[in-house]
Amino acid sequence: MSIGIALLGAGIFAQSQHLPAIKASDLLSLKAVYSRSQSSAEAFASKADVPGLEVYWDEPAVEGRGLSDLLSRSDIVAVSVCMPINLQPVAIRAALKAGKHVISEKPVADTVANAKALVDEYNGLPSGKPIWGVAENYRYMQSLHLAESKLREIGGDLVSFSLISNKFVRPDGNYFNTSWRKNPTHPGGFLLDGGIHYIAALRSLLAATKGGAEKTKITKVTGTMTQLLEILPPADTIRNVAFTESGVSGIVTMSFGTEFGPPLDIAVTTTEGMVTWRMKSVTVATRNTENLFQPHTETLDCSEANPAFPADEHTGVKAEFAAFAKSIAAGTNTVDPRQSPTEALADLVLLEAMFETGAAGGEPKTIA
Repeated sequence: MSIGIALLGAGIFAQSQHLPAIKASDLLSLKAVYSRSQSSAEAFASKADVPGLEVYWDEPAVEGRGLSDLLSRSDIVAVSVCMPINLQPVAIRAALKAGKHVISEKPVADTVANAKALVDEYNGLPSGKPIWGVAENYRYMQSLHLAESKLREIGGDLVSFSLISNKFVRPDGNYFNTSWRKNPTHPGGFLLDGGIHYIAALRSLLAATKGGAEKTKITKVTGTMTQLLEILPPADTIRNVAFTESGVSGIVTMSFGTEFGPPLDIAVTTTEGMVTWRMKSVTVATRNTENLFQPHTETLDCSEANPAFPADEHTGVKAEFAAFAKSIAAGTNTVDPRQSPTEALADLVLLEAMFETGAAGGEPKTIA
């Protein structure tokens, strides 16, 4: 079965991740690419090495070359939306209205209000509606899956959790010099664009503990939001204390304005042990009954040095596209749970609450 797919977006991530992921799928066949400008669409196509790839754009307007023309093609069954955050909802709506299956990049939208409206519209479509999945590639990282399995293995009640991430956005970096990231109109700037990944990973790990997602849901946050780098408005750093519904507390701190500290550590502690996920390693600590002050510790290699974690698949993007294609091929119009728009909305709800408590000077924010 060959599923015709079009790529809506021709930027860095579309080139470096979506294109290779589509090519790697035995089920997907790239038919077209769209970008707002003719020049960027044609530049993408010239490097894509996809025979017969057709190009569409809306600036300048040319009859037969616009997005609506692409979406009218019967040989295109699905689209991958990889556009600036604020533009994605318009493209998603248009594609779903045209009856196309959609996989769209995270976050699900720029704000919770806009995301809820989009998800409600989708849920209100009649039965037989196209599949819509949100591409949160961290949920497809093999190392994260390993960390989840280790949490299920050690068991126990949740005791605490922490997310610590420190990144430094350089002014000469490719992503920074993308105009919509350099001059963000979406809340949080890099904190939304990059930080949503870390929230998704934290929520996935918490859900792997006893009681699952409902018992470990974070329902209150309080913290600060600051800007360390002048080039990263409106803010680049948040520090939060977070509480689950059952009263377990943890910390969530992330910054895109410092080169010091761990790039990304997420640790989840239960009454039976602790699992720490670092993208390329998973550390498991369990009780040592002979010496309670020296737990048994094992670190599992998840880097490209381990053949089980190949470098070209470490981002999880290929796996998420494979899951999307499989969902279409199954013919049940059921999205893979890790791509559920509802799950992506929950990520955004939590992150936006952290923005709000920071903007309010630490006033606690309750999450319904």
